[in-house]
Amino acid sequence: MIAEGLSNFIMQFAGLGGWEWVIIIGLIVVVFFGVKKIPELAKSFGKATAEFEKARIEAKRELQQLKSQGSGNVGREKLESIADSLGIDYTNKNDDELRAAIEVELNKSKQ
Repeated sequence: MIAEGLSNFIMQFAGLGGWEWVIIIGLIVVVFFGVKKIPELAKSFGKATAEFEKARIEAKRELQQLKSQGSGNVGREKLESIADSLGIDYTNKNDDELRAAIEVELNKSKQ
């Protein structure tokens, strides 16, 4: 009986469109943080987004420099620092696999 009620509840929420979810999430944010905190939260989110983009661009620039220098001169530490800034797990990967993973992550971030 309870499972049916829960199932019906979930099915009702599944029928909500995109704008309804935006409104619900907006109301939850207002209830938890209050109206005065919303601009501060938006500013923090904007700064975090800008920092992420700056790190992504810097990593891409470093990768391009490394490519232009040739793969033989690239240190493992440099590749690991780029991978770390992009959130890539570099354990159990050789240099070529790590370069490929970095390239994939940079291309994924563009889209």
